[in-house]
Amino acid sequence: MLNISKERSEEIISNIRGKRIAVIGDVMLDRYFIGNVTRVSPEAPVPVIDVESETFHLGGAANVANNLKSLGAEPILCGVIGDDNSGKLFCEIAAESGLNTHGLVADAERVTTVKTRIIGNNQHIARLDREVRNNISDATATKIASLLSEETDLYGIIFEDYNKGVLTKTLIQQVQEVAHKKGTEIFVDPKFDNFFAFTKPTVFKPNRKEAQEALGYALRTEQDILKAGKELLERLQSTNVLLTLGAQGMMLFESSGKISSVPTFALHVADVSGAGDTAIATLVAAMSGGADVKEAAILANYAAGVVCGEPGVVSIRPDALAHAVIRANELLHHDTSAV
Repeated sequence: MLNISKERSEEIISNIRGKRIAVIGDVMLDRYFIGNVTRVSPEAPVPVIDVESETFHLGGAANVANNLKSLGAEPILCGVIGDDNSGKLFCEIAAESGLNTHGLVADAERVTTVKTRIIGNNQHIARLDREVRNNISDATATKIASLLSEETDLYGIIFEDYNKGVLTKTLIQQVQEVAHKKGTEIFVDPKFDNFFAFTKPTVFKPNRKEAQEALGYALRTEQDILKAGKELLERLQSTNVLLTLGAQGMMLFESSGKISSVPTFALHVADVSGAGDTAIATLVAAMSGGADVKEAAILANYAAGVVCGEPGVVSIRPDALAHAVIRANELLHHDTSAV
């Protein structure tokens, strides 16, 4: 089993501090109504929720930025919001969180994406989405790329796609040109649209569903997974492909030909929301801190396991990640001793 020592993980985590990493993609505002259900409506067979609290959180690409910030990096958030009250609220929360929003563009022709979740008796009852999924204009794409080109000392750029129309072919091409010119590392967390628009990324991180849809065949067996990883390496000219497989963990494909399995590490699953955001953020942060891709994948896997054990969308903290490494080493030592 792949593993990393406590001392090495602490060295990597300490080296993350201050590293500048851009996150570009679909930003969202997550809204929660939380309350209790004690009766059914007389108007229709639906539960009536007595609302006890209403909260707002940064979602989508902004959640990746939050995870980077929590790990000690300095994220620069790039994306599109609407010229509306939700967009203003998004910026206020981002400022309170200490996020650099220099790369955000307010577009009067779009609304800010808002996901409203209704929780009753600790159960997710309904979700209301307010969003526009049309592609942003080329002019808006050029404006975002221009703002990003002004940033200096960037370690890497994370493309975080949720298929809401921000990561168009135009924007991907322009940002990649900026990155290649500056020698900035590129990391991709893709969705189906424009899956193969990326070229020569440092790490390309699809999940099983995304890879299946893009490649046109199911990933049921180990042979299927190996075929997919090698095909993605070749078609994208990627340095590494990290294929996430849910309960099966991750499979890392390196351009050198090395293939490594990273088993999952979730001792208790309370909520998988945001685990993918945490994984890509931890992976990139760790590599900025000097980790090789295999070490970074291990830490990303541990981090995803940690946030799965907590309800709601939470960011990974350095102390929680360090504790996960210690716990994993204890379990590994126990298993080895039992042989």
